Amino acid sequence: MTKKIIGIDLGGTTIKFGILTVAGEVQDKWAIETNIMGNGQHIVPDIIASINHRLELYKLDKADFLGIGMGSPGSVDIVKNTVIGAYNLGWESLQEVGAAIEAGVGLPFAIDNDANVAALGERWVGAGDNNPDVIFMTLGTGVGGGIIAAGNLIRGVAGAAGEIGHVTVDTSANAFACTCGKAGCLETVASATGVVRVARQLAEEYEGESTIKAAIDNGDAVTSKDIFIAAEAGDKFADSVVEQVSQYLGLASGNLGNTLNPDSIVIGGGVSAAGEFLRARIEKYFNLYTFPQVRNSTKIKIAQLGNDAGIIGAASLALKYTETEAV
Repeated sequence: MTKKIIGIDLGGTTIKFGILTVAGEVQDKWAIETNIMGNGQHIVPDIIASINHRLELYKLDKADFLGIGMGSPGSVDIVKNTVIGAYNLGWESLQEVGAAIEAGVGLPFAIDNDANVAALGERWVGAGDNNPDVIFMTLGTGVGGGIIAAGNLIRGVAGAAGEIGHVTVDTSANAFACTCGKAGCLETVASATGVVRVARQLAEEYEGESTIKAAIDNGDAVTSKDIFIAAEAGDKFADSVVEQVSQYLGLASGNLGNTLNPDSIVIGGGVSAAGEFLRARIEKYFNLYTFPQVRNSTKIKIAQLGNDAGIIGAASLALKYTETEAV
């Protein structure tokens, strides 16, 4: 029988699981709520119990599995399989995640940062087409990402490589402050909240008709999704917001392209649901900010795996437990 792998996408509200083939095909997936009570002390026992229950439920033999891979928030030690500083999980102190899960399930375990594993998933069987040089940029509550060069995930000396959200794209005096301590980070203007922040700033000087500007002026709740929908429907103000955000994303993508010349820069996360409407605009500015060799060889793509990127990428970590790696 062909060996299988297990992927775990650990989030602050949900833990997603998947059983996959070594070719990256999801055969089964399920999810449980993340219990962060008591400084997250229930999370690892819940993961162990859920996997063991699933294997027992379907009468699956552990000998048919290569291992388990997991993506986690926080600072991850990929050698010791530990996590620290995952504050949304209550994990402020060091968590011996790997040793506990290996002992509780009886399978080899590997772990990496959640943004990195999503990049691995999208590169492996998603928009990255299994190319060895892919950059993944995820636009959600924040802006994260992962960089894969020559088939290797780039981590950096402090594990901070691929923090695309902190690329500086606005050097003006009124650039938005970022939670990292700098100002003008991509995250401040291209995350879901960043798009709304840009809209509020531009609304101060816009004088034309616009449902989005009117909503902002009235103090109504406005989301990035509202802005993209209005822009596609012809709202000129909303369109100007999308244009500004696309310029920032094109600038960041252009700098990454000029530095690394990947096969593709893949845009994922909730904001990327705007699809081609957003992709084409990012590409326009990417072309403006790149030199010919990069412009003609690096592609801007929209992610394909959606919420499955995390479990697929996490599962791919377990491929190192076979002599023939598929990644």
